[in-house]
Amino acid sequence: MSGQSTTRTVPGSGGPGSVRAGSRTGQRLSGLAVALGMVLFLGGFVWGAVVYRPYTVPTTSMAPTIGAGDRVLAERVDGGDVRRGDVVVFTDTTWSNAPMVKRVVAVGGDTVSCCQDGRLTVNGKKIDEPYLPEDTVAEFAAFPEVTVPKGRLFLLGDERSGSIDSSAHLTDAAGGTVSRGAVQARVDAVVWPMDGMLKTPTGFEQVGALSSPGPLRTVVGAVIAGAVLVLGGAAYGPLAKRAGASRANAGTAGVR
Repeated sequence: MSGQSTTRTVPGSGGPGSVRAGSRTGQRLSGLAVALGMVLFLGGFVWGAVVYRPYTVPTTSMAPTIGAGDRVLAERVDGGDVRRGDVVVFTDTTWSNAPMVKRVVAVGGDTVSCCQDGRLTVNGKKIDEPYLPEDTVAEFAAFPEVTVPKGRLFLLGDERSGSIDSSAHLTDAAGGTVSRGAVQARVDAVVWPMDGMLKTPTGFEQVGALSSPGPLRTVVGAVIAGAVLVLGGAAYGPLAKRAGASRANAGTAGVR
């Protein structure tokens, strides 16, 4: 025997007890992923806060689309951008001092009435409204033909038999209509309970173009993507270190 030590070091381990937490390239990429993820995650929240406002709907006047106590996200819009079929948040002091949520069924220049064969009529066309409750009795909300003045809106609740809406204010000076300027936001989705985006009111397509959905899906996508990148990037170091330790232990076990 020569008396020399036969201890060997596993190649690339940096010495006994040393484990590299991944390559430099991997570490840089994980750092980049975390940084990009934070930008998307925080940016998504900021974007959503700027574009959307949360509201709680206190009554059942928009059931079953929106129930009492439901939380909605409404996109801040100018009243001039509102179109038929939109569900909007507005404040009209002749109706109430609190914000209200109703569906726009007619805009300035339209004629609207209810009901022909149990259906709402706008500009002489019968409107298909699949979002109404199945047991709705149209006659409960019947009203004669109304011509909506320019710059104003005619709004109804989806629960027609119990909603205090334009049909209940026909004797007001404005004939039940509301100024476009009273609109504060357009509802995009019910977020609690998580019913998701409101369905497109396709029945109004025959009397004019519909509004495009807001950027809510993109905002949510950015937040989710950001969270995935942050978690994935942060997990790289520990996972790489564990993998390196496993390789080091396997190499040490193979040396005699």
